[in-house]
Amino acid sequence: QVQLVESGGGSVQAGGSLRLSCAASGYTYRNYCMGWFRQTPGEEREGVAFIASDGSTGFADSVKGRFTISRDNAKNTLYLQMNSLKPEDTAMYYCAAGPLMLYCSGGSPFTYWGQGTQVTVSS
Repeated sequence: QVQLVESGGGSVQAGGSLRLSCAASGYTYRNYCMGWFRQTPGEEREGVAFIASDGSTGFADSVKGRFTISRDNAKNTLYLQMNSLKPEDTAMYYCAAGPLMLYCSGGSPFTYWGQGTQVTVSS
């Protein structure tokens, strides 16, 4: 049974940092594209950051230079380090896994999804 479990969300003031984690199980983690998405009520889901099986990364323009994505294949865990947080970063954050090892972006197919972790940034 595939599981993606996010953690690390919370409430911070603008300018602060949070580190999200996503623990994966039930599939061959190292072979999958992994991504972080976010969504606020009434808005479309937005792709935030992506990391392919070879470690190559991609970011939404809105988070470039502030967010870092990484993966630990030994621990089957995905991370999102978020620095210099802004109120507009407030959203539910989801991790997702896609079967295309090296084609890894917002346009990639994502097969598995976590339940999300809330991030709230106050001004």
